[in-house]
Amino acid sequence: MAAVEWETRFEAELRAAEAARAAGNEGKARVCARRAAGIAIGEFLRRQECPAPSPSAYDRLRFVADHPALPPAARRIVAHLVLRVDENFQLPEEIDLIAEARALPAVLKL
Repeated sequence: MAAVEWETRFEAELRAAEAARAAGNEGKARVCARRAAGIAIGEFLRRQECPAPSPSAYDRLRFVADHPALPPAARRIVAHLVLRVDENFQLPEEIDLIAEARALPAVLKL
């Protein structure tokens, strides 16, 4: 995948996440943030010459969680991105999946 293509798709998902949050739809914002992260992870795996397990962002995040080349800061971000919401459909207050997804490419040195 060309660099511009993954970056364009990544940014589009983050914009969709921000728009969903602004509209009060935090669930959709989380989904879009995870999709953005899945795009970045796909590029990371491509550069590692490691095939992605599937096009699913969640599958990619689960797969890469134990990848030996994954930096520790990326492990923390990935762990947050795969967290399940609580019974009130919330994540811990300190976790902002949009911000974490946005930081992922830099942490992965993409």
